[in-house]
Amino acid sequence: MPKNSKVTQREHSNEHVTESVADLLALEEPVDYKQSVLNVSGEAGGKQKAAEEELDAEDRPAWNSKLQYILAQIGFSVGLGNIWRFPYLCQKNGGGAYLVPYLVLLIIIGIPLFFLELAVGQRIRRGSIGVWHYVCPRLGGIGFSSCIVCLFVGLYYNVIIGWSIFYFFKSFQYPLPWSECPVIRNGTVAVVEAECEKSSATTYFWYREALDISNSISESGGLNWKMTLCLLVAWSIVGMAVVKGIQSSGKVMYFSSLFPYVVLACFLVRGLLLRGAVDGILHMFTPKLDKMLDPQVWREAATQVFFALGLGFGGVIAFSSYNKQDNNCHFDAALVSFINFFTSVLATLVVFAVLGFKANIMNEKCVVENAEKILGYLNSNVLSRDLIPPHVNFSHLTTKDYAEMYNVIMTVKEDRFSALGLDPCLLEDELDKSVQGTGLAFIAFTEAMTHFPASPFWSVMFFLMLINLGLGSMIGTMAGITTPIIDTFKVPKEIFTVGCCVFAFFVGLLFVQRSGNYFVTMFDDYSATLPLTVIVILENIAVAWIYGTKKFMQELTEMLGFRPYRFYFYMWKFVSPLCMAVLTTASIIQLGVTPPGYSAWIKEEAAERYLYFPNWAMALLITLIVVATLPIPVVFVLRHFHLLSDGSNTLSVSYKKGRMMKDVSNLEENDETRFILSKVPSEAPSPMPTHRSYLGPGSTSPLESSGNPNGRYGSGYLLASTPESEL
Repeated sequence: MPKNSKVTQREHSNEHVTESVADLLALEEPVDYKQSVLNVSGEAGGKQKAAEEELDAEDRPAWNSKLQYILAQIGFSVGLGNIWRFPYLCQKNGGGAYLVPYLVLLIIIGIPLFFLELAVGQRIRRGSIGVWHYVCPRLGGIGFSSCIVCLFVGLYYNVIIGWSIFYFFKSFQYPLPWSECPVIRNGTVAVVEAECEKSSATTYFWYREALDISNSISESGGLNWKMTLCLLVAWSIVGMAVVKGIQSSGKVMYFSSLFPYVVLACFLVRGLLLRGAVDGILHMFTPKLDKMLDPQVWREAATQVFFALGLGFGGVIAFSSYNKQDNNCHFDAALVSFINFFTSVLATLVVFAVLGFKANIMNEKCVVENAEKILGYLNSNVLSRDLIPPHVNFSHLTTKDYAEMYNVIMTVKEDRFSALGLDPCLLEDELDKSVQGTGLAFIAFTEAMTHFPASPFWSVMFFLMLINLGLGSMIGTMAGITTPIIDTFKVPKEIFTVGCCVFAFFVGLLFVQRSGNYFVTMFDDYSATLPLTVIVILENIAVAWIYGTKKFMQELTEMLGFRPYRFYFYMWKFVSPLCMAVLTTASIIQLGVTPPGYSAWIKEEAAERYLYFPNWAMALLITLIVVATLPIPVVFVLRHFHLLSDGSNTLSVSYKKGRMMKDVSNLEENDETRFILSKVPSEAPSPMPTHRSYLGPGSTSPLESSGNPNGRYGSGYLLASTPESEL
């Protein structure tokens, strides 16, 4: 700026210098209004608040590299569910046939909504509360509901990490402690623990040694001190990873996101070399086409898509809000979705290869046990030796020989066959035994690893992988809580993060009592599913129907530098909301038709029994669902009746043009108009960006209120090194 300008004189002199806005504009370089933001607010001090928000956005932490950001999104989306829930759903819902509904729903719901969350987070550069307040203030409760759901999920999810930590430390011994049943010695008499003898060594270790589980959710049984200590370690690890925000969690992601793939690759190679691995993989990929038409399969596939990509949690939005605005989030959405699906399929291959090996071992064990029964019947003349084919050798009995012998005996002794108590010992029956969730990881897979050479090494690797998978997801879950709260309420980051971890640890003691596993089932299977579905539907509606799909697509074009495929327009506008509405309806009907329940471990029977939740537990479950969704209607009502400010009744202008805030609030009224509209309003375009803040019902544009004597503009200009959101 010239040295003799009035602005320079004012800055270097104590004397008052009178100047018009025209003088200022005449000496300014041309303004690229596309790279500028005009914020309108009118509260007392609104100018200062707007300036603070602009500076806060510029000072917002950012990822060190694109790789760090991608690893963070992968770490959040790829979690424990990819390792045990997806393989279980494949096993339960028709093997390879399950991949069809999952892929279809991933394309029409998962990827479009994942792209939507990435885009709004990157564009607005705020957490979930700020994003949805900005898009539609009346639906601002979506962000608060996302935080509550993240809290619910984080409470029990870290308990699972605690279980993994317990098994991790128990793996440093040979033989593994769950490879054999414990022996009780009473003097010179040694007796195998009855509960273990009736079930299996791995099942006994899980339910009795690890969880020390009670018979029902109504029997608390007190705290399990071992798991309490592991939970404390888990929350300490999570706290240290997230206490500095992305500055600390971003570095953790390099290991926690990549290490699981190293372990999965090692397990895949080792698994393919195991006897029977091919049987398991073929069983997995053999489709049962009738399952593809089952509505329950499609509902479970949609739920898995939500959880797999982390939709509705707020973690996706939080991570993307630390991106540069010109980042290609469309590519990120496709890449992370593909990697997530690839990881699920890879984990399923590993699981079924190992389970195929386990199934062959268990089948051979079944053949040996039943062959001993047949020999006993032959020796006691219950069965005639003429029933045994001449080529059968009991010393080297194959599964094929046993099947032939079994069929002969069943045909001849048809009337008394059931009394013999013989099992068919079919490999398919072993492969069809579906083990859900934690049972797959802590019972079935651990049992298979006991038969590996160098089993402690593989056990250490497996549970270290689970810890890292859980840590990556917990970092994203914590970001879904801390980022929006810190953005909105400006609380100290470190203090609030540590406070959250301490609070969550003490509430999480509910899950480490002897009945804690049943509460994990309640939270995992029921408390988050319905609220998440509602949240994702409303997110879609807020952008596609209230904010406007065309407008959103146009702003994405400006942000990305290219127009996204028309495919997303139709998915956001029509297909995704319809599919999610059907899913929500199906979930509500399912809850009504099939009362919620859980699998209880009955010590006396050494077996699982399905029990329904008691009335008090049902009341707790309903309360959790209501609490998670309550902020949405509450905020809507408060803002609809103007009981809560949405920021629309403010009227000050903060114009970003330079790094220093030039206070020109003492303008004459004519100068104000010339400042905003140039010399002649009709001759120059307004610098107002295409989006204006939500004004509320009955409100008018701030520019239309200029004639109001009480509505004075306070203005300043600030140059943006990176353009702020134009949404």
